[in-house]
Amino acid sequence: MSRIIYVNGKYVPEQDASVSVFDRGLLFGDSIYEVTAVIEGRMIDNDLHLSRLQRSLAELGIPMPASIEGIAEIQNALITHNKLEEGLIYLQVTRGVADRNFDYDDASKPTLLGFTQAKDLRGAPAIRNGIRVAVVEDRRWARRDIKTTMLLPQVQAKREAKNQGCTEAWMVEDGFVTEGASSTAYIVTADGRIVTRPNSHATLPGCTRRALLSVAETLGLTVDEARFTIDDALAAREAFLTSASSLVTPVIEIGGRSIGDGAPGPVTRLLQATYLELAQRT
Repeated sequence: MSRIIYVNGKYVPEQDASVSVFDRGLLFGDSIYEVTAVIEGRMIDNDLHLSRLQRSLAELGIPMPASIEGIAEIQNALITHNKLEEGLIYLQVTRGVADRNFDYDDASKPTLLGFTQAKDLRGAPAIRNGIRVAVVEDRRWARRDIKTTMLLPQVQAKREAKNQGCTEAWMVEDGFVTEGASSTAYIVTADGRIVTRPNSHATLPGCTRRALLSVAETLGLTVDEARFTIDDALAAREAFLTSASSLVTPVIEIGGRSIGDGAPGPVTRLLQATYLELAQRT
């Protein structure tokens, strides 16, 4: 059955969904996106995602296409139209349509589109068994805290990881891990501390990251927001990553070398279970 897609105020079958060839999102990547997980027909951490959407748009001077409440209504309508029980909702906002020109009109009307993807989030093999991660150079632009659709470096990183038999890539800059191609990176040290890089222009402020740090605090776990190297990761007891599409996923190998005993560790398992329990409850 065809999915129903939202495009600029209309819900249409996917084969009928379209945007102009002069949309700046297509011509320049002049656009922002967000991804929210859906479990049992309900969105997870969506207030964080919509807040980040609003911030990203403001950083680029793109007007909000609707109120926060209005966008949430669109998301819920997409869940209903597509009978989505588990999976993802994608939103994309572009600066709008205009004849090709690097400069833009401040009065441009933004384009808003949304669609769903059915996906087994909780039962994915990666969640149960962990994944292998490749190590690649970080080649992205300087404002990675803005969730733009300019994703070519991440596309290349994912392909490089795939060619190495890995699921994800951890990107490295100036000797330190920044983040995954589509995730936030963490290690668990030998003394049980969780380490993840602090937010800055160098990384995307992950919504699942923010929720997980609250979970760790609830559990009484120590979190150090600090930079770490690949050598630090290889010496760690455990490693894992988070994102809306991968929740909390164990990392069992980095750059061809096993982490810990090569299996998902107890801290990761505890965070997985507690995050899901709290997310579904709220």
